[in-house]
Amino acid sequence: MTLAGKTLIMSGGSRGIGEAIAVRAARDGANVALIAKTTEPHPKLPGTIYTAARAIEEAGGKALPIVGDVRDEDAVAAAVAKTAEQFGGIDIVVNNASAIDLTPSEHIPMKRYDLMQDINARGSFVLSRTAIPHLRQSANPHILTLSPPIRLEEKWFQAGHLAYSIAKYSMSLVTVGLAAELKEDGIAANSLWPRTTIDTAAIRNVVGAELANRSRTAEIMADAAYAVLTKPSREVTGRFLIDDEVLAAEGVTDLSKYRIGEREEDLQLDFWVDPA
Repeated sequence: MTLAGKTLIMSGGSRGIGEAIAVRAARDGANVALIAKTTEPHPKLPGTIYTAARAIEEAGGKALPIVGDVRDEDAVAAAVAKTAEQFGGIDIVVNNASAIDLTPSEHIPMKRYDLMQDINARGSFVLSRTAIPHLRQSANPHILTLSPPIRLEEKWFQAGHLAYSIAKYSMSLVTVGLAAELKEDGIAANSLWPRTTIDTAAIRNVVGAELANRSRTAEIMADAAYAVLTKPSREVTGRFLIDDEVLAAEGVTDLSKYRIGEREEDLQLDFWVDPA
């Protein structure tokens, strides 16, 4: 199974992991609609919805850049309708848009807390629910959310990023709930998360630039997402998937091409995952 002729709608995607997933799908000849706000490059965050669209087209796909805010229900509804009209339907939803702030609970401004909740939790929910009628018409419908396994042990909260954890776990609950609700419809809902930190602008500018050489490239997430999205939707749903485990199941065990630094043992684990 390939993604040739399939239509994806993705939140965000101007750069990083989202763009890598979109470009990987485009290599099969997929149609990719992006709903994002980034029309002008940020000084520290290169890439816009238009540069991502160009990369999709250059990879062999068809791009539909839609300027809009995933927090806005009307904007999302319009984006979904436009995507379905232009490409004749929707096969895949990728909830990629996410905000991160690692400020401890005592000091984080509630404005930043609300932003993460609105983009991460509400955005994933509203895009997914709005696309459901179109997904029901697809031969192999998938919802893929970039969110972690839900871990409740105390050690996962000691780093002090409770507000961010709440927002990301809320995205994961979207996976749990939609997988249950949509199982009879044959619509898969899964979450995908990286084993290690991924070299993105968010890692460099929010978590710490020194992690870049201890990270993997976004292509590992793109290849893992591709493996999930090309599976029969009735066979894989309601799962919290880790990128290297997905690839290992595909027979890919040499991950050196995704590593930025020289040594595997130097890789930095991402939040909420144990060593392999």
